[in-house]
Amino acid sequence: MSFGFAPRAANAYAQVGLETGVSTADPHKLVLMLFEGALLSIAKASAALDSQDIPGKGMAISKAIEIINDGLKVSLDYEAGGDLAEKLGALYDYMTSRLLYANLHSSRPALDEVAGLLRDIKGAWESIGTTV
Repeated sequence: MSFGFAPRAANAYAQVGLETGVSTADPHKLVLMLFEGALLSIAKASAALDSQDIPGKGMAISKAIEIINDGLKVSLDYEAGGDLAEKLGALYDYMTSRLLYANLHSSRPALDEVAGLLRDIKGAWESIGTTV
């Protein structure tokens, strides 16, 4: 016998865990969560690309773009960050354009490129710790 509530319960539990993590995280951790979310979305897009799930690929890429534009880029402090913030903003714009390209052309190399850039920036962010 199959119980339909089990997947819903698991999803609800995961959502509560995510909301709890967000509500208790410091700003440094929130940015790390944005990186992780973008990387997860790109991984989902890659899996959808492999299985030729075009709608799934599009939704996952759109989610990654949303996280980059409405999360990472918006969190930049251009006044305090100066040149570094400007360069990161331009890099986030570049990532968005590469993700759009990946979506239009089903390009695995473009997805991999953006994932690599995100991992590099995430690693740098992790290394500075919560001192910022």
